[in-house]
Amino acid sequence: MSNLKIVQLLPELNIGGVERGTKDFSKFLVENGHESIVISNGGVFEKDILAHGAKHISLPIHKKSLFSYFLSNKLKTIYEEEKPDIVHVRSRMPAWINYFAFKKLTEKPVLVSTFHGLYSKPFYSRVMSKVDHMIAISDTVKNYILDTYNVSENKITTIPRGCEEDVFNQDDLTTEWLDQWYKEYPQTKNKIILTLPTRISAWKGVDSFIELISMLGDERFHGLVVGPTAKSKQRYLNTLKNKVSDLGISNKITFTGSRSDIVNIYKSSDIVFNLSIKPEPFGRTTIEAISCGSKVVGWNHGGTKEILDELYPSGLVPLNDMKKLKDTVIEVSKDEHLHPDKNTFTSKKMTEHTLQLYYQLCKTSS
Repeated sequence: MSNLKIVQLLPELNIGGVERGTKDFSKFLVENGHESIVISNGGVFEKDILAHGAKHISLPIHKKSLFSYFLSNKLKTIYEEEKPDIVHVRSRMPAWINYFAFKKLTEKPVLVSTFHGLYSKPFYSRVMSKVDHMIAISDTVKNYILDTYNVSENKITTIPRGCEEDVFNQDDLTTEWLDQWYKEYPQTKNKIILTLPTRISAWKGVDSFIELISMLGDERFHGLVVGPTAKSKQRYLNTLKNKVSDLGISNKITFTGSRSDIVNIYKSSDIVFNLSIKPEPFGRTTIEAISCGSKVVGWNHGGTKEILDELYPSGLVPLNDMKKLKDTVIEVSKDEHLHPDKNTFTSKKMTEHTLQLYYQLCKTSS
């Protein structure tokens, strides 16, 4: 197969799932003999992009302003100079700038977009559907596209996100890490650890998790809420902590805040949860935890359902059925043989599937 020149557009290259995926895919392209160009406002991953032999072009395509419209001329010039085979837009603001740039081009590359979420502003998001082909990160997202925009199903391909197997692995925990962990959190020693990895937000199911710990009423269980709290959510976090106190379970739940050792926390957890009230577009923490060998329990909707349907059906619970949630936790925690199947949602599979799609689209357009 011939080598391709791929341009990826996204607002910035700071920490995040889309940003990390763009960086990793760029590396994959270069390692497989293709040319990779990333256009963004830059960020912490810019040096990684350059280190693996790709090209980064800095443009402030992250700003939602009228000024951004004028960047379309610069983008048009870049395309005329670089002559890419594929342009892949990964976010809405860059997609709008790209839309106006494409209108000015006489020779257009194949245009691809990835829908990473269930966007709440259909008109603003419509530009993501004005492409040659769309990638949906789950069937949940694919159905959202079909329900929201007037597009043909054959213009959408579902390519689930994946996690890095070398990072999210099942290697044994080190004695050093365990010693440090129990020094910080002695209350977790010799407990059945139930972990909710999430940022603090009303729709992420922290409230349900607190209720679950209270309902279990068993000293053997200890709950961990692992994730950051934005300044705007600090009041909500205080409300949650007050609820924990009012229920008399302050000794049974720990809010760790953001942690850099989430892989080890997955491994040390007996059950990991995804309890988002809204359907998750995908459910990355679910595959990360399963890849680390953890059991996962989650509500039966969205991307979480799709993953657990394939890898761990025993962990599925009807949405908001707290009694069933409690019963499932007790059952899953007791059964030593009830483990998830090997994770099939890998970064390798995702990148290979995307490249295969690129070839198909280039072949069709030629």
